[in-house]
Amino acid sequence: MDYLLSDFMGTPTWMWLTFISVVLALLAADLGLFHKSAKEIEVAESLRISAVYIALGVSFSAFVGYQMGAPAATAYLTAFVVEKSLSLDNVFVIALIFSSLAIPRALQHRVLFWGILGVIVLRGIMIGLGAALVAQYHWVLYVFAAFLIITGIKMLFAKDSHDPADNAVVRFLKARMRLTETLDGEKFFTKKNGVTFATPLFLALIMVETADLIFAVDSVPAVFAITADPFLVYTSNIFAILGLRALYFALSAILHRFAYLKYALAILLVFIGSKLFIADLMGWDKFPASLSLGVTFVILATGVAVSLWKTRGAPPAHP
Repeated sequence: MDYLLSDFMGTPTWMWLTFISVVLALLAADLGLFHKSAKEIEVAESLRISAVYIALGVSFSAFVGYQMGAPAATAYLTAFVVEKSLSLDNVFVIALIFSSLAIPRALQHRVLFWGILGVIVLRGIMIGLGAALVAQYHWVLYVFAAFLIITGIKMLFAKDSHDPADNAVVRFLKARMRLTETLDGEKFFTKKNGVTFATPLFLALIMVETADLIFAVDSVPAVFAITADPFLVYTSNIFAILGLRALYFALSAILHRFAYLKYALAILLVFIGSKLFIADLMGWDKFPASLSLGVTFVILATGVAVSLWKTRGAPPAHP
């Protein structure tokens, strides 16, 4: 049993196994108990599920605090809030993907569930590589920080997203795969005259995975700018993403009410990227975690409040 007490990427192995067990249990419950068959998830149900995932993500900070100390718990909470907030941009893109491919709401959960499994693996690989780089070359954190500042500034002035169905990945798949024009229930692949075809549901899955990979380029460096501990980076990422599916169904009908939130997210990225340089300028070992969490909440709360105020009375806008 000594291996359970041994360190893996700076954290005892048993803590990693505990986290993975919780994630697998949640995924099994989601697939095996709550959504055995394809059905449209109502807003009320998605709000309840989303609340449970958020409560679990926040509660995990108590476990982190008990095992690793209060500063680690604060860093985890800040990373969780940042990742959860940045995932809202992902919700907008997912809504556009489903709309462009005419995926009915009853089938969207299947795409999102399998998409989450892919995200867990992809984020693990990206965070593992990032942790190895940071451990070997500390200056990489400054590269991440500068990248976040540039990304935030670009986001402030970026125009609305174009049609997600018109991108290089989709064009590549359409040129090299047999694709049907119509859905075949929950199937990702179907057969016609003995020939296998991919359905629009599979194309939606690939597009969702690609979108997350693109968003991870922003969110993973953002969390590394908060903490370089791989355990805190990965757990905060995954707990935030696990609730993304439920959050999508809860917010898809009211996305138009968050039209100005992207500006808050852009400012948040600039702030996170600036922390490393501010800490050096002030002569601090690191930017205070409690101050970072407080500023993060203020930025996001302001973005939500301004969005709700500016869009009051606005009719629902469909992608």
